[in-house]
Amino acid sequence: MTEKIVGIIGGMGPEATVDLMQRIIDLTPALDDMDHIRCVVDNNPKVPSRIKAIIEGDGEDPGPCMADMAKRLEAFGADFLVIACNTAHYYYDAVQQAVRIPVINLIDLVAGHIKEIFPEQDKIGILASPAVAMTKLYTRRFESLGIKDIWPDPEYQDRLFTVIKGVKKKEDIALLWPAYKSVCENLLHKGVQTAVIACTELSIINGTLPIKTVDAADILAKEIIRKAKDSKDLLSKTL
Repeated sequence: MTEKIVGIIGGMGPEATVDLMQRIIDLTPALDDMDHIRCVVDNNPKVPSRIKAIIEGDGEDPGPCMADMAKRLEAFGADFLVIACNTAHYYYDAVQQAVRIPVINLIDLVAGHIKEIFPEQDKIGILASPAVAMTKLYTRRFESLGIKDIWPDPEYQDRLFTVIKGVKKKEDIALLWPAYKSVCENLLHKGVQTAVIACTELSIINGTLPIKTVDAADILAKEIIRKAKDSKDLLSKTL
């Protein structure tokens, strides 16, 4: 069997893309270099700001840039694509329409696995940027599965956005940790048992949180390996 090549539309942000690649390496069953997944990566931090386009409403549309990246990755030989950013899935259709190869939809992937893993839970917390809330990316998908998405209270959502921006600025993670922890505690107080880490910047922050979490970046990395190696059981065995 010939393994498939993954094309990664990255740079949003660049450190988060490197983190995804490291997860792919760490999670791939390998005894030698040849066992690892071939990744073609466009780690492009010049993609127009999703914050300016979605939150501030006066920024350049990132869609055409992402579509161009997708075309280039396809031309280089990628068999399928992923977008290494939750918020950027707002432009998923522009990317998929630009290429002939499949593009994994991270939002659908995460929602489907949450439903499978926690069938008894009818509400799930979301740890993500305000842009994800505004675009209702997870809200609509979870609603179709009978799940209510629960977000931090406004004060804590603002605090979380400060943490996300702090990661992008390469601030000391130890200094960001207390604010991140307090946001998770806020979700606990709202009756949430499980939360999705739905921002690749937050995925970079390591530590034991006060709430059970499922990391979208981990789910994506496992799906990349499964699809590249055509291993149907990988994701269910490692979640």
